[in-house]
Amino acid sequence: MTTSAPNARLGEVTQRIVERSRDTRSRYLDRIAKAAEAGPRRARLGCANQAHGFAACGVSDKAMLRSGAGANLAIVTAYNDMLSAHQPYEGYPEMIRRAARDAGGVAQVAGGVPAMCDGVTQGEAGMELSLFSREVIALSTAVALSHQTFDSSVYLGICDKIVPGLVIGALAFGHLPAIFIPAGPMTSGLPNDQKAKIRQLFAEGKIDRAALLEAEAESYHGPGTCTFYGTANTNQMMMEIMGMHLPGASFVNPNTPMREALTLEAARRAMQITALGNEYTPMGRMLDERAFVNGIAGLHATGGSTNHTLHIVAMAAAGGIKLTWQDFSDLADVVPLLCRVYPNGKADVNHFHAAGGMAFVIRELLSDGLLHRDVETVMGKGLDAYTAEPALGAEGQLVWRTGPQQSGDETVLRGVAKPFHATGGLKLLDGGLGRAVLKTSAVAPERHVIEAPARVFHSQEELQRAFKAGEFTGDMVAVVRFQGPKANGMPELHKLMPPLGVLQDRGHRVALVTDGRLSGASGKVPAAIHVTPEATEGGPIAKVRDGDMVRIDAVTGRLDVLVPADEWDARENATCDLEDSHWGCGRELFAPFRAAVGAADAGATIFG
Repeated sequence: MTTSAPNARLGEVTQRIVERSRDTRSRYLDRIAKAAEAGPRRARLGCANQAHGFAACGVSDKAMLRSGAGANLAIVTAYNDMLSAHQPYEGYPEMIRRAARDAGGVAQVAGGVPAMCDGVTQGEAGMELSLFSREVIALSTAVALSHQTFDSSVYLGICDKIVPGLVIGALAFGHLPAIFIPAGPMTSGLPNDQKAKIRQLFAEGKIDRAALLEAEAESYHGPGTCTFYGTANTNQMMMEIMGMHLPGASFVNPNTPMREALTLEAARRAMQITALGNEYTPMGRMLDERAFVNGIAGLHATGGSTNHTLHIVAMAAAGGIKLTWQDFSDLADVVPLLCRVYPNGKADVNHFHAAGGMAFVIRELLSDGLLHRDVETVMGKGLDAYTAEPALGAEGQLVWRTGPQQSGDETVLRGVAKPFHATGGLKLLDGGLGRAVLKTSAVAPERHVIEAPARVFHSQEELQRAFKAGEFTGDMVAVVRFQGPKANGMPELHKLMPPLGVLQDRGHRVALVTDGRLSGASGKVPAAIHVTPEATEGGPIAKVRDGDMVRIDAVTGRLDVLVPADEWDARENATCDLEDSHWGCGRELFAPFRAAVGAADAGATIFG
């Protein structure tokens, strides 16, 4: 493979992150170094403490833990059998225990973390717990590891808030090595573009609920991750390009020989990189500034989820690294868009994987200096290992072979010499209405600038009622506010997409501005999301009135309201009674989270 120095912009952004984070990163590294100094903590626990830790183990595992001769591997699992993506994890602990024993150690399920499905809670009260579930997962991970009996760790989690929460929690124990083990996407079902069309037909009242349910059931039809390129699959891309997966592990389907082989090898590798051997690779040292820049580059190159403008910031902060949305924006200027996966195209992640997948993306970005090559990964030093792909040998063993040198389908995946777009899939907006992000990769270029009168709503249900009443007859920017983290937990607002898509298909120029979220499945309608400051905090979005001209410009990166300055300054902020969003479905328990949460551009986190 040809080598090249990192792109100049990549280097500049990385260096300023290093400078900005110097104090906080140094303190973090000192803390994890101190935690690692004494060696495995288990050996220094009291006898009663140790006995509690292995009381339920089998004879051989108990003997191993008593002697302290082998490594003890923590399994932190987000298994439940309601999430299709996580149902395959049911049998993983036993596989991992078997691999650990073969490697001369022991594996124990250290703890479970909650895993909610945003697909189930869309438009429901539970969605207002969704973002905060990330913090609960981080806290649960810390509880799982707090017994201090482990030498390494593996994490079973895939979906939206689950991987970021696991990373945040794991970084609190950053002296431990860590490997993330995916379960893979479900096989392809009803094509995503057909599903989206059926949703629009239902929104227009042209098909009934039974037809809609049948289409949805054909789309989400078996075990595995949903196949569109939303937050769950963006998580998998990110864990691989940041070196937390085995190479090529992200998009292998569940319940296949290859998936089992990758799972066993991940467990074995987690045992090899402990402080007991010669390849000690603590997670907190491994995930440095370069690794996070690689994650952002992957986000842009693949047109990934807008949720990661929150999650990557929050994850990095857990490791003492300070990221800003400006870092995302500056990297987007130089990282080309290489993928067209729904909602950015018609293909799903199975098609992406078959066309060359992560090995091809990483190879292409490395060849153009758009990734840091010399990072630490769970495979050792350097990202070159991630340009290989796994295969099964004649005896069913896992082997590595040279990855694809060219795309198998250029309608889905392209090289850096012929990208779909010269710049990345996300755009930072700034202006009189605050700061926001817009997923440009899903939006036709002719809709990157929208100027239209505002229609203001305080919930997605209000907008849906207005649509059904036939109130929308022309161009419009829908402003949906009081949806930020302090207001109601910053829910995803996917129920907005079908009606807005219908209006756009009717020939109207429409857009959305909101302090809420739309995640990786935001579609063809331009959407300025994560607006900060949010309305509840007195952000300018709280001043917008029906009829104000709003301009979204994803070319120059502006988000403005075209109201005379004297009139704008004289306006009072609107208010909203949020009582109904603060109780029921457990939401009353999250009042301390709403009170403590930070702004969207700081990761919308309660930590720090």
